[in-house]
Amino acid sequence: MKIINRLFRLIRINFILARYNIDEIVLGTHWFYPLRFIVYFNPYYWTVGKKMSRGERIRRALEDLGPIFVKAGQIISTRRDLLPDDVAVELSKLQDRVPPFSGKIAQSIIEESLNSPIENTFAAFDTQALASASIAQVHAATLLSGESVVVKVLRPNIRTIINRDIDLLMTLAKIAERYWMHARHFKPKQIISEVAQTLYDELDLMREGANASQLRRNFADSKMLYVPLIYWQYCRANILVMERIHGIPVHDIERLKRAGFNMQLLAKRGIEIFFTQIFRDSFFHADLHPGNIFVSEKNPEDPTYIVVDFGIVGSLNNEDQRYIAENMIAFFKRDYQRVAELHIACGWLPPDTRIDQFEGAIRAVSEPIFEQPLRDVSFGQLLLRLFQVARRFHINIQPQLVLLQKTLLSIEGLSRSLAPDLDLWGTAGPQIEKWLKKQVGVKAFLRRVRDNLPLWSQQLPQMPSLVFEVLQETKIRQEKLRFAETVNVSHVKQRERLLKINYFISGALISAVIAGAIAYFVM
Repeated sequence: MKIINRLFRLIRINFILARYNIDEIVLGTHWFYPLRFIVYFNPYYWTVGKKMSRGERIRRALEDLGPIFVKAGQIISTRRDLLPDDVAVELSKLQDRVPPFSGKIAQSIIEESLNSPIENTFAAFDTQALASASIAQVHAATLLSGESVVVKVLRPNIRTIINRDIDLLMTLAKIAERYWMHARHFKPKQIISEVAQTLYDELDLMREGANASQLRRNFADSKMLYVPLIYWQYCRANILVMERIHGIPVHDIERLKRAGFNMQLLAKRGIEIFFTQIFRDSFFHADLHPGNIFVSEKNPEDPTYIVVDFGIVGSLNNEDQRYIAENMIAFFKRDYQRVAELHIACGWLPPDTRIDQFEGAIRAVSEPIFEQPLRDVSFGQLLLRLFQVARRFHINIQPQLVLLQKTLLSIEGLSRSLAPDLDLWGTAGPQIEKWLKKQVGVKAFLRRVRDNLPLWSQQLPQMPSLVFEVLQETKIRQEKLRFAETVNVSHVKQRERLLKINYFISGALISAVIAGAIAYFVM
């Protein structure tokens, strides 16, 4: 049955590929080029293919293939280090909007998960969905205690649907890697694995709730960002109950201006929030598209952002933070040799890589960017170009850095839509340099000592026995070495005695031969 379902799904996929003339792209590869003439028999080749660009056709095909393919396309669009620019731009336009499923079904899912009638949990529950996406949909509700909340409910049978489509996508990826020469560069199996991991993470709403709680703690004392409260007692793996927020969508520029918001400060705070997440918290919201960002109406002169949808987050270790910080500073100083040296030092490039070659490649893609006014220079584009160059030198860019680059592009676009003349480097540069200064010097050393002191104090009682064991091991090794040396010395002396005996016998024999020869000639 599984094979039959897969076959029907493949037939539908092939029909949609033909409809948007994607077969022209496939048959245009070197492997299928002898069959290129087939596209002329596709009636859509003469209509759709002439009206849309390659990227637009791919985007429209994914939209027709269904919500999971749309979600996959959104995730793939973040891999701009692997995709052609025109395709990446079009995929980033994919909108994860699908028709809602029945509110009665959502209600029954909630009742089954909470093992209680809906009226025992909510004073009111709106069966009309507020929003609907490929993975889940959201309903407005009121708790018995009077708090206004939203309830996020996973779609029924969504895991089965995702398993089916991921299995199919992975099959197609394997075929591509086997028969398509360029697939080694695009790494389709790796991309589909990342898509699968992201989708499966989003299926666990408890995980999303934990992400929201972490972000809320990080900004608990901040006026820049507000994160809604999670009501854990009502949450399950397929249900998330969260405080309902009210604000102006950040993409509604005209409404923000009419409300009298300080647009320059609002744009600046967007950049500050992002870099605070990166360098202070090492934990960042990685799905900050405009649909997930609102602005509180309470104080237009001192604006506060509100974010929702915490299914995708990223985290950085200290090495990632340092990589980003030092590379950005070196880039803006146009110190390309330093950028190359940093890649060698952090182990991203093989030690035998020629720094001058890598430096030249970075300069070639960076100089055109810096020909623009500094206020127009994009951090995200810089990271993107760096990743593309790094890929040519066989560096595997880590997924968390790709998420960061994608989020940075979104934040830059948002900030420039709010305040077109905002100097991004002037806003972010001081934060990055401040963080780097904290990582070096006496204060940084003392801070690391302070942070590790509890662990050291816990390990301290074990130190005498550990030292004794090390000394014992050292003593045993020394005795073995002395024995080996003694054996070796005895062996050497024995060889020397044997050589002397051999030399004596050889000398005696030679002397006897010479004496015999003399005696023979004398006689």
